[in-house]
Amino acid sequence: MAISPSGESSFFVEAQPVSWHSRSKMKMHHLVKGWYSMKALRGQVRSKILDALATCVRDVPFVEGAPIPEKAKQGETHPDLIFKLPYSGGDQVIIVEYTNPGQPRLVRNAVNQLLRYLEMKPEAYGVVAAPYISPRAADICAEDGIGYIDLAGNCRLSFGGVHIERKGSPNPFSEKRDLRSLYSPKASRILRVLLSAPKTIWRIQPLAKEVEVSVGLVSKVKKLLGDREWIAEQAAGFQLVEAEVLLTEWAENYTYRKNLVREFYCSITVPEVEAQIADVLGEKGIKYALTGFSGADRMAPFVRYHRVMAYVEESDEDVGALLNLKEVTGGSNVLLLKPYDAGVFYGSREIEGVRVASPTQVYLDLLGDRGRGRDAAKELLEQVIRPTWHR
Repeated sequence: MAISPSGESSFFVEAQPVSWHSRSKMKMHHLVKGWYSMKALRGQVRSKILDALATCVRDVPFVEGAPIPEKAKQGETHPDLIFKLPYSGGDQVIIVEYTNPGQPRLVRNAVNQLLRYLEMKPEAYGVVAAPYISPRAADICAEDGIGYIDLAGNCRLSFGGVHIERKGSPNPFSEKRDLRSLYSPKASRILRVLLSAPKTIWRIQPLAKEVEVSVGLVSKVKKLLGDREWIAEQAAGFQLVEAEVLLTEWAENYTYRKNLVREFYCSITVPEVEAQIADVLGEKGIKYALTGFSGADRMAPFVRYHRVMAYVEESDEDVGALLNLKEVTGGSNVLLLKPYDAGVFYGSREIEGVRVASPTQVYLDLLGDRGRGRDAAKELLEQVIRPTWHR
């Protein structure tokens, strides 16, 4: 329903997710005849932002005529994009600040820049534009009364009697390079340390030494986490503040199939196999750690399980033969994983005479396990992992 924006009335749209590139080509220049831009806002990006703005206001029935281009006054800092949007409630000046990527820290910077513009032009309405605005970044905008729009179809404009909001569109522009960097084998070593002791305040060099990676890599991971606002800077160093959000995204980008998986069958019981792994490999000095259901059962017992899973470091000896296991291509009840990186052993501990991988590692591996792996992972998260974050 549309109500003319007069007095106390308002126009409110809260629609299902839409995508600018799934719609017919309703070019913003049919609505916006002019724009002002800095060189930094390239033509293709400008065009996509304008298309996204067109999609965002398409349901507003009282937008009237072509917006009027605006230019910053001499001596003013130039915004990326500024125009007037004529509607029946009066011309609305809209200032757009673009950021790429739309990570929370960068969005916060864009919001602060817009607030400075609005001090000089208080009648204007500020909008952050980005390839994708995450729910956290959207909250940052809302906290300061700033609108947002992204190229995935999410937007929020609220001025005068107009309120338009569309949310829930997924990110089609995932920063794959960033994800590969953050969850690469050696970078994952850093994440394991941070998640194992999130209350710890770290400096770059001690952290690099702890996980045996370069100072440069720690600096890069720190920046990626900082852009997401998952760490907090302090005088003494930095500290993880969004442990669960980090673990959730890591889980989405992880599979235990990254490891070299060998499948075996053994006729003895699960407890007997696990005890044999501990005894034989311990005696041989071969590093190992139970994971999956085998690890979770010793920290947060949940369900009966029928398959052993363990990490075993590379050895000159055939571990399968040492354990009297028969290698098979199907119907296995023992999985031995050759680690994709030695970091999987970080934080392992001995429980009931058997070495078990860290709760974080077990959680990640459970999520990829068939059967009730996700249920067991949830139980481990609630019983073991979360409590360590809130101590």
